[in-house]
Amino acid sequence: MIEILSAAEIARARDTGALVGGILEALRERATVGTNLLDIDLWAKQMIAEAGASSCYVDYAPSFGNGPFGHYICTGVNDAVLHARPRDYALADGDKVTLDLAVLLRGVAADAAISFVVGETQPPETLAMIETTRRALAAGIGAARPGARIGDLSHAIGTVLSEAGYPINTDFGGHGIGSTMHQDPHVPNTGRPGRGYKLRPGLMLALEPWVMADTADLVVDDDGWTLRSSTGCMTAHTEHTIAITEDGAEILTLAR
Repeated sequence: MIEILSAAEIARARDTGALVGGILEALRERATVGTNLLDIDLWAKQMIAEAGASSCYVDYAPSFGNGPFGHYICTGVNDAVLHARPRDYALADGDKVTLDLAVLLRGVAADAAISFVVGETQPPETLAMIETTRRALAAGIGAARPGARIGDLSHAIGTVLSEAGYPINTDFGGHGIGSTMHQDPHVPNTGRPGRGYKLRPGLMLALEPWVMADTADLVVDDDGWTLRSSTGCMTAHTEHTIAITEDGAEILTLAR
């Protein structure tokens, strides 16, 4: 299903997006060396509830997962890049953390992810990988406008990732979003320009460049959810929800 949202729904999406962005920034500030991933999940639960919103993850049970996700935020550490279930783990100096959050507020969802490194040790190669995903996201957003094709966004994202030397996995990527978290169209992180669904005002997309240092292959943990690099290499993931406007694209998941 592809939803085209009304002006009133996009206005509500701005509130949802600001909530997602604000929670992620708050969690980033609180996540330090020694922080337990289960505490991050608890903090996310509390902030979502305080805002009168609901989690898109707790009861989420798609075909590729193992039953309901059962947590409020994805917490990927180092080689864990997607769908990472919070677990009893205390962050160590130099750990890369990816926080991926989606919530529903007043009938509209928003989805975003950030990657960062905790502690005094800040490995340059990890920081470079994170920055590459941010630049790729900016390129994808820059290509998003009415009349553009999904392939134009995928090509813009993929060009940045491939020029930086990272292999690209196309099994998981960006997606449509609206009254539910995951909708059509799928937005691969590489593709051919001029192909795919034509963008229209009112369409919302979650764009999410993610990479692994030396492989495009994923493995899944015994929890049935957490996806890691098959070689154990470092990973990074950045995501924003955007709305297609008459003039281009509006980023919705920025903290106010």
